[in-house]
Amino acid sequence: MEPTISVGVLSAQKIAVVFHPSYVSEEVCFAGQQEFSLRDGKIYFAGKSYNELLFLPQQPDASFDLLDVVIGIGFHWERKETQRFNGQLKIIAEGDKLTAVNVLPVEDYLLSVISSEMSATSSLELLKAHAVTSRSWLLAQLEAKKKTTSPPTPLQQRGEQNHIHEFITPPTEGTGEALIRWYDKDDHVNFDVCADDHCQRYQGITRASAEAVKQAIEATCGQVLKYEEKICDARFSKCCGGIAELFENCWEPEHHAYLLPVEDKPEGGVSNRIMTEAEIECFIKNPVAGDFCNTTDAGVLSQVLNSYDQETPDFYRWQVSYTQAEMAELLARRSGIDFGSILDLIPVERGISGRLIRLKIVGSKRTITVGKELEIRKWLSNSHLYSSAFIVEKGAVQNVVPAQFTLLGAGWGHGVGLCQIGAAVMAGKGYLYKDILKHYFRNTELKKIY
Repeated sequence: MEPTISVGVLSAQKIAVVFHPSYVSEEVCFAGQQEFSLRDGKIYFAGKSYNELLFLPQQPDASFDLLDVVIGIGFHWERKETQRFNGQLKIIAEGDKLTAVNVLPVEDYLLSVISSEMSATSSLELLKAHAVTSRSWLLAQLEAKKKTTSPPTPLQQRGEQNHIHEFITPPTEGTGEALIRWYDKDDHVNFDVCADDHCQRYQGITRASAEAVKQAIEATCGQVLKYEEKICDARFSKCCGGIAELFENCWEPEHHAYLLPVEDKPEGGVSNRIMTEAEIECFIKNPVAGDFCNTTDAGVLSQVLNSYDQETPDFYRWQVSYTQAEMAELLARRSGIDFGSILDLIPVERGISGRLIRLKIVGSKRTITVGKELEIRKWLSNSHLYSSAFIVEKGAVQNVVPAQFTLLGAGWGHGVGLCQIGAAVMAGKGYLYKDILKHYFRNTELKKIY
């Protein structure tokens, strides 16, 4: 039986909704624009206070608009837009904000996710592969929620937000402190998933679904990837940069035998060797022409990159530079730590794809080792650095203080699982969706569960 999913779409102190044509809550019909506000920790609506409100559509084609939905949270293209949704609307109070939650069947959710993640011009086989990947990830999260989680383990673990796992070690001679964070995707308490990149992009029916998307969802309905009879926690990112990364190097220390460092090329095997720093430099500076995700084909890229994603021109290989003043200011602002002058950025630990898991930041005032990959990317960019697979070149060092730092990198995103751009190229070369899934998710079986 097809499951139902609850999606947290918008959190704010005030929420405006427009019902088309009408929705019912507590036997009262509401049409047109309605506004909700937070008062004394409760929902204030229509002159009354509530702990929770559920609105049910009165017609099969009924919909509602949410105004000022924030998309691309924390990224350089972050913006607000009005989005439209089918299904039920739930308003809940969470701390100092209200949250609008959309409740709907899984396949309807996926129809929007694939339309939000991919372009309407995408090939059918790419859309099928992405549909199975997204469905597997989603249902794996729902299964994980049913299980009891283990208590916190080593060092000093604390969660400043629900989804942050943080480990701090005290200063040790020569290395400084270590601050290691990773961000879960299965941690939402009052709904199953959120609507932004933290989980999967979900924008309701705001963008019309292409006929190919509908075909892909129907053709793969209920299909998931399984490993040893368990639904796979299938992940995806924009561009692996040539080699995929291990799950445990980005999130919790748990190995998945289907999320491996796959070489993104025809007949590509699974790499199992950590590259030396010299080899990493060679890997980044000498791109492999045969890698699937090494493409500048505008037609292929438009399948994967929506208009705001195309504001990022580089992804397979990229370069950013900061002056000393820019780097010092950026790190102080993004980390909340005053390092003083930045003397060095030293790789401490890398994954097989070359992505940094731990990076030592040496400052004139303070030295800290930071990880995992997303935290490194957050600290070294105004939004998110393309990836943590980079080398550092320092310029004009005077009195041990570099005048400039240049980061030369590979890939876009964490690199685990399916590489969206690589998969688009594979589909364009005639690979079927089952072949694409076998390439990126080794040791898996494709099974229909409903």
